[in-house]
Amino acid sequence: MFHLRYFVAVAEELIFSAAARRLHMATSPLSQRIRDLEKELGHRLFERDSHSVTLTSAGEALLPLAQGVLEQINAMPWRLQEAARPGR
Repeated sequence: MFHLRYFVAVAEELIFSAAARRLHMATSPLSQRIRDLEKELGHRLFERDSHSVTLTSAGEALLPLAQGVLEQINAMPWRLQEAARPGR
């Protein structure tokens, strides 16, 4: 789950330092977590050079999936609260 949050932040910002600030972490650990995710998935998610970051085709395919998963995870507390309300 954390790796998906990291991926989405970088994909939306397209700047590692901006994504790191958004996530309240340092850039180096964020970059390492993205490399870990890429290794786990077996695909490069970003093309990086010293001046830019862009999504690869695999990254573009993963982004809406990851955003959907995170939306569902973020909705869990509300859904549980609704399900546990008396009279349901």
